Amino acid sequence: MMKSGRKWRNWSGIVQATPRDVYYPESIERIAEIVEKCRREGRRIRVVGSGHSFTAIAASDDVLVSLDLLQGIVSVDANAGTVTVWAGTKLKLLGELLHAEGFAQENLGDIDVQSIAGAISTGTHGTGIAFGTLATQVVGMTVVAGTGEVVSCTEASHPELFKALQVSIGSLGIIVQITLRLRPSYKLRYESSRVPLTDCLKRLPELKAQHRNFEFYWFPYAEPCQLKMMNETDEPISPNRKLRDYINDVVMENALFGALSGLTRRFPALSPTVSRMCAAAATVTRKVEMSHRIYATTRLVRFNEMEYNIPADAMADVIREMRETIAREKYRVHFPIECRYVQGDDIWLSPAYGRDSAYIAVHMYRGMPHEQYFADMERIFLRYGGRPHWGKLHTLEAARLSTAYPMWEKFGWIRDEMDPDGILLNGYLRRVFGR
Repeated sequence: MMKSGRKWRNWSGIVQATPRDVYYPESIERIAEIVEKCRREGRRIRVVGSGHSFTAIAASDDVLVSLDLLQGIVSVDANAGTVTVWAGTKLKLLGELLHAEGFAQENLGDIDVQSIAGAISTGTHGTGIAFGTLATQVVGMTVVAGTGEVVSCTEASHPELFKALQVSIGSLGIIVQITLRLRPSYKLRYESSRVPLTDCLKRLPELKAQHRNFEFYWFPYAEPCQLKMMNETDEPISPNRKLRDYINDVVMENALFGALSGLTRRFPALSPTVSRMCAAAATVTRKVEMSHRIYATTRLVRFNEMEYNIPADAMADVIREMRETIAREKYRVHFPIECRYVQGDDIWLSPAYGRDSAYIAVHMYRGMPHEQYFADMERIFLRYGGRPHWGKLHTLEAARLSTAYPMWEKFGWIRDEMDPDGILLNGYLRRVFGR
């Protein structure tokens, strides 16, 4: 199926493009045909999942390929504890499909609208010092290279290509199938509480060690921060949660926050007051649910986001410096800052390559100026060896990125082999790779 001439926007609306042709292929063979045609004609091609990246990673004014018709489970190997899925499968759907088979992913992020291919390709992560990014769960992939060749690989069959593909920013080919390592379905007990930020920072070593999944949100200009902890449990699923969750997640955290955000956009000087109000009203709750249903949070209020990976031990120092800078510069921001932990890995372009990591994400309500705020926060992250999340806003280009990733040059060699004509590169990726 093909559609043409329609404007495309990402989730926040900050990225827009008008592709000449948009394809919705229904098979691997069709994808290979599209790639081969683009190569013959010298056209550029990009792939889009859910459009949830804030960078222009998926933008194309030429050919755009959507994987929305390639969703679902291909096969399950119960003995090996693995599943092969179509790359366009959305994480929310995947969680339910796996649960029906008695399985689950070992960890997930707090958004479940992304496609599995988009999530792993950008280094998407959850939180927990014993868990890597979602890409660390991958044990096999099938990809259509920029040459049109279909390649299936594992770490055993193609060790270097596999390490490059796990987080590839969609630059090596169109991933069409993914094999994931699974575990049996499990339940999590979720608890949230409010504590002063100074107490939270003092207790970070204890909090991240004692809880399977730990993260916290702190609010500019406010002292309270919200702690979120999740741990495995055999307790029964919490009964009669639908109405309470709707009030907390939709009414309080989205409808009310959306109204306050709209007010703040109109009257930016209210930002500190709104931030303090939100901190004081942060949800304190406890519930038990199946893992795939509890990781994700409802996000109806749209925003733009920058997120950086830093060494795990730098979390408290970075936050203190951020707090001082926000207070000094008096930024008009009311969105909380999200702070998480991720185990280090050996994936070439993973921001967590070679180090246990902290991730810090800053947000700005859509339509409010974010550039100077993000730039000052980025300078702090970079002083601590920061690496940007590939799906979030950043200003780095090839010269700076090449010094942050030890395997950068080797990744470039693989990229040249997989896409010798550069048909998979758009303007954003050419800046990233210096091509």
